[in-house]
Amino acid sequence: MIKSINVYEKLREYAVFDNNILNYFLNKSRNYANLFNYRIKKNFKIFKIEKNKYTLYNDPFLIASRIIWPSYISCSSALSFYKMTDQVQHRIQVITVKNKSNIKFFNNAIEFIKIKNKNFFGFEKIKYNNFEIFIADKEKSLLDSALLKKMSFPELREILNENIKKLNAGKIIKYLKKLDNSSLTKRFGFLLEKLGYNTYPKLKDKIDLTYTLLDYSKINKGKKNKKWRLMMND
Repeated sequence: MIKSINVYEKLREYAVFDNNILNYFLNKSRNYANLFNYRIKKNFKIFKIEKNKYTLYNDPFLIASRIIWPSYISCSSALSFYKMTDQVQHRIQVITVKNKSNIKFFNNAIEFIKIKNKNFFGFEKIKYNNFEIFIADKEKSLLDSALLKKMSFPELREILNENIKKLNAGKIIKYLKKLDNSSLTKRFGFLLEKLGYNTYPKLKDKIDLTYTLLDYSKINKGKKNKKWRLMMND
């Protein structure tokens, strides 16, 4: 039991661990680690995340970006963390460049969203409950939500309008140029312009000639904005 307590205290230093980490502390064979894992789970609160992934903590937000590497929390989950939306979150959205099935942990779904390698940027490592987690910054959280259509356009526009002082408009423009997505550029370039930012000269080379729906969830109906090549359907 003393050995179990010592190992348990060492495991507290990990947000997520597997049998390899157990084996490292035990300096025993993999089979012994598996058996020890079974025994320690009987005596202590160890939670299974998925096959060969465990944690001592019942906080889904803490473990979400440490289940697969590389990955980071984004979209509405990150926007909620930054207090930019009061939408109740029952799903933690995690961006990754790999295929990964969604999982459930303590009644929270953890959704893994695969994106292209070129779009995998705009995140940082921050301290959260004495651990480090990976999360998109405010600007990339907003753009990821729109790029992946994980929030409605009216919600995104409201978040942008109400939190513009918290956001770095220059960084949004920089990210739009890097993402190189014409539809995304048109929508956010137009919205930022409505808020008083002179975005067109910086983004016009990223705008194609096709007309894009301003609100991607509504029907193709409305006046045309020739400058931004937008169908004003909102």
